[in-house]
Amino acid sequence: MGAAFIHTNFTAMKRLFFLAVVLIVAGLLWSQDLKTKYEPSIDGTIRGKYEYNTSLEGHRFQVRNARFSVRGAVSPFARYKAEIDLSDEGVTRMLDAYVEMKASEQLTFIIGQQKVPFSTDNLRSPHNFLFANRSFLGKQLAGLRDVGATLEYSFEKQLPLELIAGIYNGKGLYNQKEWRNALSFATRAIYSPSNWEFTLNYNTIQPYELRMHVYNAGIMYTFNQWHFEGEFFYKQYEHNAFVDTKGFFALASYEIPTPKLKAMESISPRIRYDSMSDDNNGLMNATTNTYTVDDVERARITGGINFNLKKPFINEIRLNYEQYFYSNGTANNDNKLVIEFVTKF
Repeated sequence: MGAAFIHTNFTAMKRLFFLAVVLIVAGLLWSQDLKTKYEPSIDGTIRGKYEYNTSLEGHRFQVRNARFSVRGAVSPFARYKAEIDLSDEGVTRMLDAYVEMKASEQLTFIIGQQKVPFSTDNLRSPHNFLFANRSFLGKQLAGLRDVGATLEYSFEKQLPLELIAGIYNGKGLYNQKEWRNALSFATRAIYSPSNWEFTLNYNTIQPYELRMHVYNAGIMYTFNQWHFEGEFFYKQYEHNAFVDTKGFFALASYEIPTPKLKAMESISPRIRYDSMSDDNNGLMNATTNTYTVDDVERARITGGINFNLKKPFINEIRLNYEQYFYSNGTANNDNKLVIEFVTKF
C-alpha cells in the first residue's frame, strides 16, 4: 500500500511537473509574442547644415534637428509616442507626447502634445521636407504644436476621404498649467483620389486677448517623376484688429533616377515660390495699445537639388539657394546658400 501510495503521488507529481513545464513554455512563447508585438521602436532624425548668407557675407553651421522618438503599442487598441528634439538650433524641446486609442479601423482618438491638424506643410516631418527650410506658411504662419485631443475618421473603404477635428489649449506646448476660458479648435479634410490630394483646413485660436480665424486650402499632384504642390493661407482677426494676413506657396520637383551611380538613388531638381503679408500673433503691443506687425511681408524664390542616397534609411543632401524680396523699404539680410545633410533612422 505504501509503495502504491508513493507511486500514485509520484505520478501525480510528474503530471504536475509536466503541466508546469507546458505552462512555462507556453508563457515564454506568449511573452515572446507580446515582446514582438508590443516592443517599442526607436527612430530619429538628424539634420546638420552649413549656410552662407550672401547678403551679409556671413557663415554658420547648425544642427537644425536631432530628434529621437519612442513609439509602440500597449494593447491592440492603445498606442503611444514620445519625441524630443535635442538640438532645435541649439535648444532642447519636448515635441510629441501622446496616447492614441484605436476605437475601430476607421476611428482614432489622440490626447496629449501633438501637431495641430492644419496645413500639409505644417504637418510634414523634417526628414520629408522638400527643401532645407520649410515655407513661410509652414513655419511663420502655421507652425502649430499644442496640447489637446484629436479625433480622426477615415472613410478609406468607401472613398479616399479622411476627416480630422481637435480641441486644444491654444497656448502651445510650454504653458499647460494655465486655466483657459478660450480654447483652440481645428478641423481638416483630406480627399486623395488617384495621384491627387486636396485639403481644406480651419483653425480658430485665441492665445491672448484676440481671437483669430485661419483658413487653408492645399493641392498636390504626383505623376511619374513629377511632383507639384501648393497651399493658400488666410487669417482674419476679430473686430478688424489687424489687416487680414495671406500666405501662399507653390513648388515643383522632378526626380531623376541614377541607376548607374553606386551610392545614389536619384537626383531631384526643385523650385518653390512662397510669400506672406504682414502677420500678427494675437498679442497687443503694450506701448501703443495696438496690434502691430510681428512678421513682415516678404516673398522668396528657392531653387535647388536634392541628392537622394541609397536606402535602407532615408539619407539625402539638400543644396538650396534662397532669394528674398521685401517691400516697404525693409532691408534684405536673408539671401543664402544652404547645404544640408539629413538622415532618418
